[in-house]
Amino acid sequence: MTKPLIGMTGRRWPASALANNVPKAMYDLKFDLHFSDYPASVAAAGGLPVELTRDADVEGVLARLDGLILSGGADVEPDRYGHHADENLGAIEPDRDEWELALFREARRLEMPVLAICRGAQLANVFYGGTLNQHVELDDGAGHPQWDTDGHERTHEVNVVPGSVLSSIYPDKIGVNSLHHQTLAVLGNDLVASATAPDGVVEALELPGHDVLAVQWHPELLDKPDPTFRWLVERSSDYLARKN
Repeated sequence: MTKPLIGMTGRRWPASALANNVPKAMYDLKFDLHFSDYPASVAAAGGLPVELTRDADVEGVLARLDGLILSGGADVEPDRYGHHADENLGAIEPDRDEWELALFREARRLEMPVLAICRGAQLANVFYGGTLNQHVELDDGAGHPQWDTDGHERTHEVNVVPGSVLSSIYPDKIGVNSLHHQTLAVLGNDLVASATAPDGVVEALELPGHDVLAVQWHPELLDKPDPTFRWLVERSSDYLARKN
């Protein structure tokens, strides 16, 4: 059986961020950054991972893919959901916003399965007209930005909504890591919450009737193969079969 090709987004940074690992003559160059746990998780779940570059034509590259991952990273630019920047807003990457929104838009047009992770979940919410809380502190609610804890550790529980897609792949309560300082505020049109933290913060979103699953935690850092990646590979395999 042919394995599905699953593309995943990443960051683009100046080479100067690598400091002494590159010569100063190369500081003005750019490099694409993909954390290796994403492709490792896709491979462990049975898919073929493809690290995407924003230099590729969006329609052209998605025509070759069977699934899409919107990965974690910088904050979404607040202008995109009609808010002014908070003083605690983190780094933003407007070019990445533009690229990933275009990828998501085309993936939705194609009805391609999408797994959106952390920033990806926030971007998906914004795409559908939702908003974000720009900053929460460690002592707010369940304590979401656990920056000093190893991301492979589960730092709080989330409650999975019965009857959701998420409930078909997880038990009613699961432990997750927490590497986000922003949270979902107003949910986007047609999106529903499929998991919440004990303090009520929405930790997962779905688009009923469509293969779109968004989680606020980082499943790629948890035990492999992770159920969300297995879900993506299974749905992407079905998508591949329909294409053929």
